[in-house]
Amino acid sequence: MTLIPELLPSLPGEVLHARVARTLRDAVQRGILVQGARLPGHRTLAAQLGVSRNTLVDALAQLQAEGYVSAGERSGTRVAVPPASASAPVSALPLPLSAWATRALAGRVTDAGGVYAVDFRVGQPVPDLYPAGAWALALARRAGQASSGQLGLLSTTEPGLNESGPNELGPLETRRALAAYLNAERGARVTPEMLMLTGGTQWALDALARVFLEEGRVAATEDPTYPGARAALAATGATLLPVPVDEYGMDPAALPAHATLLYVTPGCQYPTTAALPAARSQAVIAWARACGAFILEDDYAADLHHTARPPAVMQGLAPDRVLLLGSFSKSLAPVTRSGYLVAPPDVVRVLAGTRPLTDRAPGVLDALALADILSSGAYARHLRRARQNIRHRHDTLLEALATHLPGWQPTPARAGLHVHVTLPPHLTEADAVALARRADVALTPAAPLAVLPRPPAVLLGYAHLHPETIRDGLRRTAEAGK
Repeated sequence: MTLIPELLPSLPGEVLHARVARTLRDAVQRGILVQGARLPGHRTLAAQLGVSRNTLVDALAQLQAEGYVSAGERSGTRVAVPPASASAPVSALPLPLSAWATRALAGRVTDAGGVYAVDFRVGQPVPDLYPAGAWALALARRAGQASSGQLGLLSTTEPGLNESGPNELGPLETRRALAAYLNAERGARVTPEMLMLTGGTQWALDALARVFLEEGRVAATEDPTYPGARAALAATGATLLPVPVDEYGMDPAALPAHATLLYVTPGCQYPTTAALPAARSQAVIAWARACGAFILEDDYAADLHHTARPPAVMQGLAPDRVLLLGSFSKSLAPVTRSGYLVAPPDVVRVLAGTRPLTDRAPGVLDALALADILSSGAYARHLRRARQNIRHRHDTLLEALATHLPGWQPTPARAGLHVHVTLPPHLTEADAVALARRADVALTPAAPLAVLPRPPAVLLGYAHLHPETIRDGLRRTAEAGK
């Protein structure tokens, strides 16, 4: 007598005949239904499984097409294949990862996860600073153009690019609006031909690393630094050299004799929030010109300066040596995936040629909505409101630290969404994180962001938290240490 298993639990969206087929397929693969075994008649089998005859017939037809069963007029329906366990090993084989994948995985910095009453960890979205109304109007307008056939006219190719497909740089209208914005607000020297729209800074980092780095070449980064940049550069197999950071940002005197790429965050050093002085910027540019390096300037906090007008970008001083990376994921919202890369035209041409291997063209609808946001003045109005909110929450954090944790020494941040806090001498980063966890509060330790030794510190993200929540989190942490 052939043993018929019970129906497996249904999967989301799974229709009944597919569930029956999956149940019988699983029984064959595990050897419950052996090769050559004859299945009961359709009515009997359907009754045993608790389904209609038509449902069973559909399931058996699928299994017959896959080769799991065979059907004959006199022999009935029989299992046609041996169990998978007869030829497959019990233990899974290791994945045949490439050297690139091994290096990329080794460079990941993972978060411990968890849900907390107060979460100061960096990287949190700031939904109440998102200009939902203006963005929705811009998207609706562009979606209307798409439905009327106008959108394709705004994203056509340009001479010198791939004329058989979409524009790898992004819509010209958006690049014109973005160039005007960067020149006026960030002190850049940009033309639309120097701009490539991206899905965010990380894609640009990966693309540049793959184009310019390989084993035997050298890249340099600030230390401490954004772990995503370090991982992208190191994954290529290039030698990665850390350059120490002090209270004035990266120290140019510690730059290596030669490198192909240098990653920096001069406007707001990540994670210390220091701003690179003009003299140091000039020294870095002189070094780059002397050794032929490209400077990757990550302007991640460009529009989040909340104490004064942001400093001009380094790219404006040396557009031939500085590749400017930026994103609107923090100042608008991560869901927009709107970023950009500014580079000399010869670099842009190379990236336009290699982009189709991994990404094709950027999203046209979001890109054109961004053009509207920039050109209409809606983005400037949004930033004025956002900066006021960020400044208030920043000041609330400093006041609450002074009240509840006076031994913790914050560096006031002129930009960005977090504060760098040096811990008292008796407290390690692990101790501070554990102390906060006992109070149901989460912090970000700073040590994973550095290669070189540094005093223990934590990062407190604050812009996503309301002032009362900020005060409550620091009060909780202080009480847990008593």
